[in-house]
Amino acid sequence: MPRVLIVDDEPGIRFALKRWFERQHWTVEEAADGAQALELLRASNDEGESRLDVVVCDLHLPQMAGDEIVREIGETRPELAARVILTTGDAVHDATPGSVLAQHKHVLQKPFDLGTLREVVHLIHPIN
Repeated sequence: MPRVLIVDDEPGIRFALKRWFERQHWTVEEAADGAQALELLRASNDEGESRLDVVVCDLHLPQMAGDEIVREIGETRPELAARVILTTGDAVHDATPGSVLAQHKHVLQKPFDLGTLREVVHLIHPIN
């Protein structure tokens, strides 16, 4: 069963995403802040049951922002950083050149619909 890590400081968003992924037969891990997320990401690997197939991560988090998380894991595990879907309420189309919003491959602007989420997840993990 594929695994996803949902990182968001809003419990309602985590709940909705968890419910959606579980309906798609995914195993779900959750983190409410950036530090907790980084701990879970560091504990994962790309083999076996600790593999995270997709990470859905809010950009604005307590303790450590989503762009910092992507940079941190990208230095040692670029393949994992490539499986991160960043979510944000910021205007993605007006992103500053060179910013994570302009450079990261998978960014969803809130509010996003579940059909769009499904498309992005499928790009990262085509088995779904």
